[in-house]
Amino acid sequence: MTKKAVRSRCLRSVALVALLAVVPLIACTRAKNGAERYRTAAVDRGDVTMLVTATGTLSAVITVQVGSQVSGIIQALHADFNTPVRRGQLLAELDPTPFQAQVEQRRADLVQAEVQMRNAEINLRRQERLRSSGLAAESEYDTAKANFDAGVAMAEQARAALLQSETNLRYTSISSPIDGVVVSRQYDVGQTVAASFQAPTLFTIAQDLTKMQVQADVDQADIGRVAVGQPVHFTVDAYPEHDFVGRVTQVRLNATVNQNVITYPVMVEVANPELKLRPQMTADINIEVATVRNVLRVQNAALRFKPEESDGAAPGEAAVSSTERAAAERPAGERPAAGEQGSAGVAPAGQGQEAPGEGHRRGGPEKPTLDTRTVHILRSGVLTPVRVEVGISDGRFTEIKGGELKEGDLAVVGLATARAESGGRAFGMRGF
Repeated sequence: MTKKAVRSRCLRSVALVALLAVVPLIACTRAKNGAERYRTAAVDRGDVTMLVTATGTLSAVITVQVGSQVSGIIQALHADFNTPVRRGQLLAELDPTPFQAQVEQRRADLVQAEVQMRNAEINLRRQERLRSSGLAAESEYDTAKANFDAGVAMAEQARAALLQSETNLRYTSISSPIDGVVVSRQYDVGQTVAASFQAPTLFTIAQDLTKMQVQADVDQADIGRVAVGQPVHFTVDAYPEHDFVGRVTQVRLNATVNQNVITYPVMVEVANPELKLRPQMTADINIEVATVRNVLRVQNAALRFKPEESDGAAPGEAAVSSTERAAAERPAGERPAAGEQGSAGVAPAGQGQEAPGEGHRRGGPEKPTLDTRTVHILRSGVLTPVRVEVGISDGRFTEIKGGELKEGDLAVVGLATARAESGGRAFGMRGF
């Protein structure tokens, strides 16, 4: 063998060895670059709880507004703010002078009416005796009887007026109708209480502050998920680190419309043994409307991630359509729009899909539409889309009900170097 042939053979061997060393290096570099370019989160198992959030106001379960049925000047107050009171306890007194005078006047009217009635009765008896002897005309007897009946009626009227005056006199003493605590007081001594068309409120009494309730306004889009008995967690500004627990006791039907926003009141009962909660506090509540345990879940950011156009598709990967991207951005539980039906695994009407009601007309039930999304994962450093069927979401994680996603997969949640690259270009640091 010549020297030239030996040299050529050696060169080919060196080139082959170099090629075998470079191929794994390129693969490792590609995988490393793919892993470093994206931020990922591992698909794991855990609990997912769907919440309905709302804002409400705290109050006692039973709150009574104590008012005055008569007008007058407040003469004395026997209760103040935060005063514990018992049922029947005297809270305030109005000046009784004008009411006492009215009672005396009504008593005098009653006495006068009774005197007139007795006089009419005497005259009637006289006319009865004269008529029986034939000495009086029938008309005189009728007049005497009518005068007596009118006297009886006037006496009854005077007696009723006296009773009304005595009742008004008793109303000058204002008592507590329940056991509780005075939450507020509206008047001071010397002020005039004017009870015209409605009774003015003097005191507000809470029966039991160890049992509180929250009236929360829930949007009409979420009210269908709320039911009596569901657990509720809420916080108040006074104790932001404390998690208060209650339950839904009532879902009321009287809707409220405010700037075209329709809300329904939901009543939440909560125990308050330490008296930390106070009336009129604002509560930020979270109603647990659905919970699943130990399920496959993925971060919501993975459902919102969209690869850049420059990323291209992985080998064997189909291009992601605009409808699929719209479906990936749609929050879990939201129905797809008309143009996104194809991305949910259901073809539009007229393209291989039966129109609504077609199944019933053919004798078979309609199949429910599955909520499917696209999740991009890294497999050997390559961005790969995976179609999954999603369930409920708690705002951070979404339940995975079906698909090719498995526990431990690295789901892409964003670009890791996007901000660093943009910052480097802004300061002219490219290349460093």
